[in-house]
Amino acid sequence: MLSIKLYIAQRLTAMLMAPLVLLHLGVMIYAIQGGLSSGEILGRTQGSFFWGLIYGLFVVALSIHAAIGLRVVIYEWLGVTGARLNWITTAIVILLLGLGSKAVYAVVMS
Repeated sequence: MLSIKLYIAQRLTAMLMAPLVLLHLGVMIYAIQGGLSSGEILGRTQGSFFWGLIYGLFVVALSIHAAIGLRVVIYEWLGVTGARLNWITTAIVILLLGLGSKAVYAVVMS
């Protein structure tokens, strides 16, 4: 039953990430072609609730999606199972959430 829930969670996070990635790429292409520097781009994102929400959602979806994918790799390649596999997966989610949140904070709040 857990594997079905993880399968569904990974597919749902992929569905959430797809439009966010397209939005991100579209904005980056627009900004680069518009001649904006990285400093100017960061200047436009500072204090923006919208961009904080967009990138925050992206970080949450990516953290869950990647951890589930790595869980499968760890299980298949390393043979880790049970509670140990659950702990490793949870640690990956926490690590990715922490790093991603720090990056969103840096882009939006600093």
